[in-house]
Amino acid sequence: MSEFAEKPEADFSQSGVADAPKGNWVDRFAPLATRPYLRLSRADRPIGTWLLLIPCWWGIALAGLSDGFSRWDLWLAVSSALGAFLMRGAGCTWNDIADREIDASVARTRSRPLPSGAVTVKGALVWMAVQAAAAAVILFTYNWLAIGLGVASLGLVLIYPFAKRFTWWPQAFLGLAFNWGAVLVYAAHAGEVRLPAVLLYGAGIAWTLFYDTIYAHQDREDDALIGVKSTARLFGDNSRAWLRGFMVAAVVLMAGAVITVAIPPDRVLALILALAGVWGFGWHLAWQLRGLNIDDPAQCRRLFLSNRDAGLIAALFLAAAVFL
Repeated sequence: MSEFAEKPEADFSQSGVADAPKGNWVDRFAPLATRPYLRLSRADRPIGTWLLLIPCWWGIALAGLSDGFSRWDLWLAVSSALGAFLMRGAGCTWNDIADREIDASVARTRSRPLPSGAVTVKGALVWMAVQAAAAAVILFTYNWLAIGLGVASLGLVLIYPFAKRFTWWPQAFLGLAFNWGAVLVYAAHAGEVRLPAVLLYGAGIAWTLFYDTIYAHQDREDDALIGVKSTARLFGDNSRAWLRGFMVAAVVLMAGAVITVAIPPDRVLALILALAGVWGFGWHLAWQLRGLNIDDPAQCRRLFLSNRDAGLIAALFLAAAVFL
């Protein structure tokens, strides 16, 4: 287990990474030997887990709108949270392995475990495998269709870190990967993939393009210096117009997903409540867009982080509609 020991020439166990929240639980409470690996998994920054988990909860609720919830759906909700934490950690570990030289050139990321030397590449690969194996144990409690979808998602996870090298649209690849759970858990509930799940997946991709373009504006200057592509660089001063388009697409597709669910005629109030959640989601995105200043990295970060709340608005209303 020597690969999991911190390098003696620098003590990174006591200090966190530059782009993590100050006073997070990893820096305060995690055992010293585990801190570099938890930081590699972004356990000190839960926003990524939320953004991976929320589409899963959307999918469960959307599937439940037509035939209700069962005890199985409680397991889906809990297991998708555990799976999101593990797969987000494995994905971030893989991303940092692929991006370690780029991260060393960017002020915001050079203190991360791999470029700083707190973790070796071999140790990171072992840690990634451990997280992926734990997530696989959860996945294999689902039906065969969901298992197949979960295995298929690995291709997107593997490609994503390299997207910024060959396309101006790496945020689209992130959207494809991060919202796959909406289809997966819908299939785990329904045993098939129907049109509402596909529309919901599209809504999630548009949402990811919205929030990750905002996020990418933090690194616009560094990315330009080292030749990394992003939608933030591609859109530049036209970002607001593009973001408005992504916002509209996300809301329209999510509304379409709700409308195409086979909700019984006597449950029209459930349909109204679900659509109210879509409206609340759209209102939050519009609020973000009104206050956006792409030249203020700190504000871009705050708005990006607020997307947890935007996604939860839709998730809570959709879940409440199932019980109405």
